[in-house]
Amino acid sequence: MSRIGKKPVELPSGVTATLDGQTVEVKGPKGTHTFTATDDVTIAVEDNAVTVTPRGTSKRARQQWGMSRTMVANMIQGVTTGFKKELEINGVGYRAQAQGQIVKLNLGLSHDVDFPVPEGVTVTTPKPTEIVIEGNDAQLVGQVAANIREWRKPEPYKGKGIKYKDEFIFRKEGKKK
Repeated sequence: MSRIGKKPVELPSGVTATLDGQTVEVKGPKGTHTFTATDDVTIAVEDNAVTVTPRGTSKRARQQWGMSRTMVANMIQGVTTGFKKELEINGVGYRAQAQGQIVKLNLGLSHDVDFPVPEGVTVTTPKPTEIVIEGNDAQLVGQVAANIREWRKPEPYKGKGIKYKDEFIFRKEGKKK
């Protein structure tokens, strides 16, 4: 039994969920999201909550059960509060600057990196060494953060690079004489 899948997803005030076959549409103050579930689960909207139940006991049905419930919960959180990822830049001369829909990254390369920000995500730089990514789609926010981090992953000796704000970099000892 899925511990996650058993819990119904409560709809906060100001959020509506409509069901059309296997497609759930969630509307809220920050936008609209849709999710189409597989035929392995049944989705129901009743009593101001969304419930997901598996159709059968196959392994795939049980996998889709928890995943579908989490997708619905993420959509509801996205249209109410949104998602946020924070990145930190460590290194001499490493900095970032948001200019509209482009983020300029100076990362010690021979050229500056111009990272285009996709639609539905806002990127701000409160400090030259901080990047804040916000949006209402959890997958898109996480993917943009991962793509920015990919330009300079933190290295284990000095910790230089782009890391998540809450990430711990395991440090290695340098060579000895």
